[in-house]
Amino acid sequence: MNRLKGYYVYMLRCSTGELYTGYTVNLEKRVKAHNKGVGSRFTKARLPAILVYSEKLRSRREAMRRERQIKRKSRKEKIQLIAKAV
Repeated sequence: MNRLKGYYVYMLRCSTGELYTGYTVNLEKRVKAHNKGVGSRFTKARLPAILVYSEKLRSRREAMRRERQIKRKSRKEKIQLIAKAV
């Protein structure tokens, strides 16, 4: 079994320095999709995208809720969250 499967919220740092937040059930596959240019329109124009943060959650609902919480944070708060995870 792939240990990366589950419900994840994640942040990518794009080549422009911008942060992208999303959620997925397969983190490894999703990051690869972003870097192939098929993950989202936002990241497609800002490749490469590097995974800088991920958080495993128990359900899709929790992942979606956490994604919204993170998206509401300021850039400074997001960077602090990334730093705490390292």
